[in-house]
Amino acid sequence: MTKRACNIAVVGTGVIGAGWATHFLAHGFAVTATDPGEGAQTRLRGWIDDSWPAVERLGLADGASRDNLTFTTDLSAAVRHADFIQESGPERLDVKHALIADIESAAKVDAIIASSSSGLSVSEIQRGAKHPERIVLGHPFNPSHIIPLVEVGGGTLTSTENVAKAMAFYASTGKKTIRINKEVKGHIANRLQVALWQEAISLVQRGVASVKDVDAAIAYGPGLRWALLGPFLNLHASGGAGGITHVLRHLGPAQREWARDLGTYPENDDYIEPIAKGVDAELEPYDFPEMLRQRDDLLLQLLEAKRKLSQIP
Repeated sequence: MTKRACNIAVVGTGVIGAGWATHFLAHGFAVTATDPGEGAQTRLRGWIDDSWPAVERLGLADGASRDNLTFTTDLSAAVRHADFIQESGPERLDVKHALIADIESAAKVDAIIASSSSGLSVSEIQRGAKHPERIVLGHPFNPSHIIPLVEVGGGTLTSTENVAKAMAFYASTGKKTIRINKEVKGHIANRLQVALWQEAISLVQRGVASVKDVDAAIAYGPGLRWALLGPFLNLHASGGAGGITHVLRHLGPAQREWARDLGTYPENDDYIEPIAKGVDAELEPYDFPEMLRQRDDLLLQLLEAKRKLSQIP
């Protein structure tokens, strides 16, 4: 797919869909977005305007322009001429099935349909589809116009060719794609995040540390390394000349003991209020919107720095 030959449809323009629209526009594509929500067009165009300086800083492709966006509330019109359709509707199977049915009633038979689903499997999403072989997972991370990662995979009825096409397409737009070889709930990165959140909640519930200190433990500790190298490479770096083999053999017994002591995810919602109060207390001295603006600025700085280093994966 080339920019000249590829029309993009974005179905659903919430935070993720708006990020996708911004990303595709920044890479020179013509984008048709659709969302039935009242005021959706105004919100989308405002979101893109606010996000445009960030994608300008990352680098615009030839022909990139916000003027290449078309908005319609008519889903059929939005997907009719699309070569690649990014579906970012609510995380509910009944909604996904309805959207897929509506998309397939109007889309070209060879158009790839990529779902931004954060946890549903493609096999579930493609159930009942007319052309399930062209339905793939294309799960981004927020803010999706900045964060490069996209998890790509297929369901039991998806063709391997279409998964490969989706991966190649995303990569051509500057995304870092990873291939999900076997479907699991929550895919890959969200499962890793949930494992961390599970223990973070447990540490607060058990009175080991405050919400603020748990956040600091990651933001000023291993999180700094994780932004540069993944968990396995960081373990390898910790092992000196012996690498990951030495670390796992040396720390394996202790890590197994720690793992047995990890908390489990709460079975009811009683934990939510104290965690929320802890977050409110942590944020009290700060302006949260400004914090997020500064976060995005630091993300851009980090991505710019990583681009300059040939030995950082």
